[in-house]
Amino acid sequence: MSESEPKVEEIDAAKAAKIEEIKAEAEKIKAQMQSGSKKDEKESIETESKTQPQKEVSEEKKEKWGIAHIFSSYNNTIIHITDLTGGETVAISSGGVHVNADRYESSPFAAMKAAKAVVEIAKTKGFTGLHIRVRAVGGVGSRVPGPGAQASIRALARGGFKIGRIDDVTPIPHDTTRKKGGKRGRRV
Repeated sequence: MSESEPKVEEIDAAKAAKIEEIKAEAEKIKAQMQSGSKKDEKESIETESKTQPQKEVSEEKKEKWGIAHIFSSYNNTIIHITDLTGGETVAISSGGVHVNADRYESSPFAAMKAAKAVVEIAKTKGFTGLHIRVRAVGGVGSRVPGPGAQASIRALARGGFKIGRIDDVTPIPHDTTRKKGGKRGRRV
């Protein structure tokens, strides 16, 4: 062993002294806790706040999600926003409310107008994100969404909502009821 290296007894003595110092501090803190001296606590909090930089408290806005149910047929587009359970309606509007002629109810323009109306209402109620469910007529009808579906999705996204999932919830039968029109079909 060289002379520059400390001996084992010196290291153990140093460790023992450090342990005794820590125990004494712990006893002092325990006594303060039991006596309940708030003055000492305030002083210790003040000294800690002076030594450590204060953390900035950033208030994160709580996200509020909803579901936008879009029913898009070739006759109309209906946009219905609910809460996540689907039980409470937040806002509802259709293309037919925003245009005069029947033939324009399913148009992309009417769908955008309906979506804008729904966005305003949902924003005032504090919603920040939407999951979207697109539905066509389905069943014995068309399984392809009408022309207003895509326009309404775009309008919802432009309205400032976070868009979560986009699902197609068109009802498709595993077996079906008989389509109207009879055996030879609709005769024009």
